[in-house]
Amino acid sequence: MIYIGYYFIVNPLKLGVEILIAELGAVGFESFVETDTGLSAFIQKSDWFDDILLQVRILNSPEFEIGYTFNEIEPTNWNKEWESNFEPIIVDDVCMIRAPFHDSRHLKFDIVIEPKMSFGTGHHETTHMMVQHILKNNFSDKHVLDMGCGTGVLAILAELKGATEIHAIDIDRWCYINSKENIERNKCSHITVFEGDSNLLCQTKYDIIIANINRNILLQDIAKYVQCLSDNGMLFLSGYYAQDKDIIESECRNNRLQLVETLEQNKWVSQKFLN
Repeated sequence: MIYIGYYFIVNPLKLGVEILIAELGAVGFESFVETDTGLSAFIQKSDWFDDILLQVRILNSPEFEIGYTFNEIEPTNWNKEWESNFEPIIVDDVCMIRAPFHDSRHLKFDIVIEPKMSFGTGHHETTHMMVQHILKNNFSDKHVLDMGCGTGVLAILAELKGATEIHAIDIDRWCYINSKENIERNKCSHITVFEGDSNLLCQTKYDIIIANINRNILLQDIAKYVQCLSDNGMLFLSGYYAQDKDIIESECRNNRLQLVETLEQNKWVSQKFLN
């Protein structure tokens, strides 16, 4: 696979990078590396077209100054960049998410992830908050669905927390392959990975559904999740901003879900709902 790499210089930095990641993800960019001055973003050449950035509204916002360059890049080069930037993550002093080249700190949950070109390492606020939700809730003997599994880190943590059957689904081929590799790396035996989207969901019932995707996909699929959620089942959602909470909560209420808890980090939100 050939990738196109974009290299953005962003000012103001933090908020600009957060918005840029969300908007680039919506038009097909798969992978992101935050830098000291902005963001590197990557998209498969087969998904790229000349005017792709016309749909990225922040580039025309008077509130931000954003410049960029781009080029073709081999996937192996991108992986080397991951290795040079990937730092271990500690969540609530009980869960460590690290690369194979990091030493273990022997916490209760020790997860080894080689992210390659997949989203979901714990560095981003949405994944970090989803990890917090999993740590705080009972997963013992539960049947779990991880939608948009990315690296597979949330499915892996669900098994470490005692889930006995986990389905992990991602539409991206690279994420599908990467999740399988990471599941094997962490010696998990209760996770099955599928390549696809919510159309794969049928009559299977889940005690817990995890969906860390983006606002538009969630709004499209919440009703499908509810159809697959057992009575008193838990639904964890993330991938949207605080400003989008109302529309997400409204769609959940329309599907008879009860809001239980909201976590927020740097304007990103993760919420727990009960069926």
